[in-house]
Amino acid sequence: MSSVFSMIINRDLPGHFVWEDGECVSILSINPIQPGHALVIPRAEIDHWLDVPAEAAAHLMEVAQTVGRAQMAAFGPPRVGLVIAGHEVPHTHLHVIPMFGIEDLSFANAKTSVAPEDLARAADLLRAHLPSGHT
Repeated sequence: MSSVFSMIINRDLPGHFVWEDGECVSILSINPIQPGHALVIPRAEIDHWLDVPAEAAAHLMEVAQTVGRAQMAAFGPPRVGLVIAGHEVPHTHLHVIPMFGIEDLSFANAKTSVAPEDLARAADLLRAHLPSGHT
């Protein structure tokens, strides 16, 4: 069975895409810690990030940095954090999170519900600060 992320990548489930290329996508988290909290996900279903081939891992990091720079411009945080947890979904994903304080790295502070229109606005704002041609 496909992971929930593969179903989103394949458009079987909705997602707020901000980046898409041949190797990975970036979507907004439906349970963000801060507005603009994004996930960078390889298209390949690889459960544990330690199993991601080095070249693919480098690409994921490059995309995470690009998304993080756009978050800085779009949302104005003093920092952007990066977390690879991997317990929620058995498909590698990098959390790229605008940070206003260290508490923004705690998943205990994630929103349990966000209105779709709020996610859409955050995605539009983030896309406006990303290089064109990736969504």
